[in-house]
Amino acid sequence: MLEVAARSIGWLCARTLHFGTGVPLEELIIRHAAGLPLPSLEREHAAAGVMMLPIPRAGTLREVNGRAEAIAVPGIDGLVITIPPGGRVVPLPDGDRYLGFMFARAETPAEAEAALREAHRRLEIVIE
Repeated sequence: MLEVAARSIGWLCARTLHFGTGVPLEELIIRHAAGLPLPSLEREHAAAGVMMLPIPRAGTLREVNGRAEAIAVPGIDGLVITIPPGGRVVPLPDGDRYLGFMFARAETPAEAEAALREAHRRLEIVIE
C-alpha cells in the first residue's frame, strides 16, 4: 500500500495557493481526478504565506484581542481563529491543533513573512 486517505495541503492553508485565473488548489485536484479540463497550472505571481497561530501556553482560551489591528497590517488578507472562547488549549507538541490561521499576500516572500510576523505581534491571546 502506498498511501491511505491522501489529501492536499492541510485545511485552511490551501487558501494561500491560487492557479491560473484564481482557481483554488482543491478545485484543481478535483478537476484532475475527474478528467475535466484544467486551467493554467501556473501559480499566481504574488507571494503568499500562512501562519498557523501557535498556542502560547495551556489553559482555557478567554479571548483574542487585537484582531482588527492585525488585519490592518498591509499584506494581511485573512485571520481565522478556530478555537472558540472557553475552549481548552494545549500548545504543541502535546496539543493537536493551532489557535487559528493568518494569511498574507505581498510582492515578495520576505514581505509576506514580515506582514505575518507584525500582525501576530499585534494579537493578544488571553488564556487562563
